[in-house]
Amino acid sequence: MSAQADTLDHCETISDRNIDRVKGILAASMESNSQPTRARQSAAGEKSLMRILLTLTFVTGIVDAVSVLGFGRVFTANMTGNVVFLAFAVAGEAGFSMRRSLTALVAFLAGAVVGGRIGTHLGGTGRYFWLRTAVTGEAVLLIAAALTSFGFEVGSGIPASRLYLIIALTAVAMGLRNAVVRRLAVPDLTTTVLTLTLTGIAADSTLAGGSNPRFGLRVASVGLMFAGAAIGALSLRLGPAPPLLLSGALVLATIVGLSKGEQK
Repeated sequence: MSAQADTLDHCETISDRNIDRVKGILAASMESNSQPTRARQSAAGEKSLMRILLTLTFVTGIVDAVSVLGFGRVFTANMTGNVVFLAFAVAGEAGFSMRRSLTALVAFLAGAVVGGRIGTHLGGTGRYFWLRTAVTGEAVLLIAAALTSFGFEVGSGIPASRLYLIIALTAVAMGLRNAVVRRLAVPDLTTTVLTLTLTGIAADSTLAGGSNPRFGLRVASVGLMFAGAAIGALSLRLGPAPPLLLSGALVLATIVGLSKGEQK
C-alpha cells in the first residue's frame, strides 16, 4: 500500500509539473502574441497624436494672422515675435503698442501657468486625458474670443476694452496649449514656432551630411502654419470672428482624435 501511495504521489507531482509547464507555455505564447498588437496600437496612437499636433500648428497660423493683422501688430501665439514687437514699442517705433504686447505676454504666461498645473495634477492619468483637458480649455477660450469679436472693426481698435479682452483670451489659449505641448516634448512639433524645425530641415539634410530624419513631418509643420496664416489673413476680411470660430472648431475636432487615441 505504501508503494502504491508513493507511486500515486509521484504521478500527481509529475502531473502538477506538466500542468504548470503547459500554463507557462500558454502564458508565454499569449504574451508573445499580444506584443505585436500593443506595438500596432502604440504606433496608431502616435500617428493620431501627430495629426492632432499638426492641426494645432495650422490653428496657430490662423490665430497669429488675426492678431497681427487685426489687432495691431501683436502676436498672441508666437511670443518670440511678440517680445520683438514689444521692444520696438519701447523704442518708440510707430505702429507698435506696448500695452497690447504686454497684454499678450502676460496673458500667455498666465495660460502657461494653468497648462503647467494641469500637467502636474493630471500627469499621472495618462497623457491623452490631460491633453484633452487642456485642448478643451483652448477651444473654449478661442470660441469665447470669437464671440467677443463679433461687431469688432478690424484696425480700429474700438472699443479698446473689447480689443484687449480678445487679445487676452487668445493669448491665454496659446499659453495653455504651449505648456502642454512642451510637456509632450514631441520633436519638431511645438505647434507655435518653426525656427528649430527649419534648422532641422537644413542641418539634417543630405547637403549637410545628414539623413533627412522626419523630413515629411517637418515640411508638413511648416506648410500647415503657412497655410493657416494665409487662410487667417483671407478670412479676416470678413472680420475677426470667422477665423477665430474656425480655430475653435478645429481645436474641438482634435478632441475626437484624442478620445480615439486614448482608446488605443
